[in-house]
Amino acid sequence: MSQSPSSSPFFSLPLADQVVLVSGASRGVGAALARAFVREGARVVLNWYRSEEAALALAAQLGDQALPVQADARDAEAVARMVETAGAHFGAPVTTVVSNALVDYRFDPVGRATADTITWDHYHAQLEGSVRAALALVQAARPGMREAGGGRFVAIGTNLFHNPVVPYHDYTTGKAALLGFVRNMAAELGPEGITVNMVSGGLLDRTDASAATSDEVFDLIRQSTPLRSVVRPEDFADAVLLLASPWARAITGQDLVVDGGLVMR
Repeated sequence: MSQSPSSSPFFSLPLADQVVLVSGASRGVGAALARAFVREGARVVLNWYRSEEAALALAAQLGDQALPVQADARDAEAVARMVETAGAHFGAPVTTVVSNALVDYRFDPVGRATADTITWDHYHAQLEGSVRAALALVQAARPGMREAGGGRFVAIGTNLFHNPVVPYHDYTTGKAALLGFVRNMAAELGPEGITVNMVSGGLLDRTDASAATSDEVFDLIRQSTPLRSVVRPEDFADAVLLLASPWARAITGQDLVVDGGLVMR
């Protein structure tokens, strides 16, 4: 006889009962993620680093379910304080973390660093923004997830390391390293009921980070996907919700590509 979700051995907490931390939540994909989680009843920590005005405006829109907190996601001490603040404010530990913050990057196919001009500093900045930030978030949230009996960690990746149609060398390498981080953490934290996954998007229509991308590039992507559309931040956010939900209780160590079918594997 199959088990019902309520009797499953896996951690399975409804979204409406969760406290969710979204890094880089003030704009773009992060704001779409925050809105989606609040829509489903979750309480959400809106982490912001420099975009205070946007974060406070979003918090005002979302009401009591949202808590804006400033922190550099690469700073382990600041992240630990943020997680502690969230627990005190909501009276419950953070049970889902979405590592979304994008540090100082614009998707500019014309002005990008090329094989001749890119430096190790470019790579280092993106590795810190991807892996160092994810490490700080995992280590800060893990004790609370243990207390809750499990949790969810979702890293935001990219389809570019599957198909580098534009060779954003530093950004793509940082995200590829992040996938290695995700799979190692999934292997170690699984016995604690913590799942660790990645959701990888393509070019999203349209965010601050993709503002430098021409309409011609968007049109090319639109015509290249089976769905003949460019994924919106709202579409992408719903896929992240899936991995945070009870329905994904047995999924870990995976990279879910959400790009309208541009990359199939």
